[in-house]
Amino acid sequence: MDHLAPLPPSTSTTEDDAPGALPEADIRKARFPDGFIWGAATAAYQVEGAWNEDGKGESIWDRFTHRPGTVRGGVTGDVACDQYHRYEEDVALMRKLNLKSYRFSISWPRIQPDGVGALNLKGLDYYSRLVDTLLAAGIRPWCTLYHWDLPQALEDRGGWPNRDLAGYFADYAGIVAKHLGDRITTWAPFNMPWAIAYMGYAAGAFPPCRTSVTDFLKAAHTLGLAQGEAHRAVKAASSKATFGSAYEMAPAYPKTPSEADRAAARRYHAMNNVFFLEAAMTGRYPDAFVGEAPLDVMGFRPGDEKILKAPLDWIGLHYYTRRVVSDASHEQHFGGGSFSGTEIEPGAPVVAIPTPGSTPRCRKKDRSQRLGSRSGRAAFMTS
Repeated sequence: MDHLAPLPPSTSTTEDDAPGALPEADIRKARFPDGFIWGAATAAYQVEGAWNEDGKGESIWDRFTHRPGTVRGGVTGDVACDQYHRYEEDVALMRKLNLKSYRFSISWPRIQPDGVGALNLKGLDYYSRLVDTLLAAGIRPWCTLYHWDLPQALEDRGGWPNRDLAGYFADYAGIVAKHLGDRITTWAPFNMPWAIAYMGYAAGAFPPCRTSVTDFLKAAHTLGLAQGEAHRAVKAASSKATFGSAYEMAPAYPKTPSEADRAAARRYHAMNNVFFLEAAMTGRYPDAFVGEAPLDVMGFRPGDEKILKAPLDWIGLHYYTRRVVSDASHEQHFGGGSFSGTEIEPGAPVVAIPTPGSTPRCRKKDRSQRLGSRSGRAAFMTS
């Protein structure tokens, strides 16, 4: 769901709290504010179908699901919910549910089949009709420009580790905002950028299924640059645009009171929660590594600070689970070790989203209000 909630002033935390956590008493006093908006959210590959219709190009998820043995039962998103053909029925259902906001993503290969070059007008027309139908139903259209379905043609050029994709993505964002920005006012470049980099290029769990620390670091930096460049492209194309992004957040609790575990929890928070947020707000990455940040491996260049910085109008948060974190700085493996602060929970994978059966019961403390008050931006809860 998508929620719009103005945030209260910052409150203090105690030394024993998780990084950024709010006191229990403050949570108990929280109420939905006036103007709170209930909505729903989807991703293009999850709902659209029409994977190769009307000029759409192949995405990395198309390639992945069409490869035998990658998905149980051979399930694909070729048809999915068929929203491409049935969007009017879907919007009618939203209206019946009294939803006031709909966050959807645009499929980049539906707009530019190869990720660059000519615009596919039929694809753009679909989103224009969807937006008009939402507005007619009294539902706010909220656009995410990228929800993991990279054009396969760009993966063939190296994917997100290729720095050139930051510029390609900015061009794409500007095209969409130019054509839809008269009606869409709320924009996000990415859904969960950390998961794009980690799950796709380090863990190998999502397309393109790579398992390289170097590729992950390069992809993360390209995504940071793309976030900033897209911010400027959208703002240039639409004077009505408000621009933010949707980040996954998992409160990190140290397993023990030891300083080593507390430092590990701080690194986890910096790497998994606020890596891209701080890049946008300050032009710098947070202190997320054991030792110096590997900026050379990431491909960081002089002047990148200015490209990264893109003050957001709002912050979107995905909240699935908490993490209990212990120090693994002595381990020589990705997920801990000398690399970063993504320290592991015993028996649990180091991932940005929970895996079935591994989600611990969450405490009633999280950092959403703290983040919003520190950044001076409104916060959305989204899933």
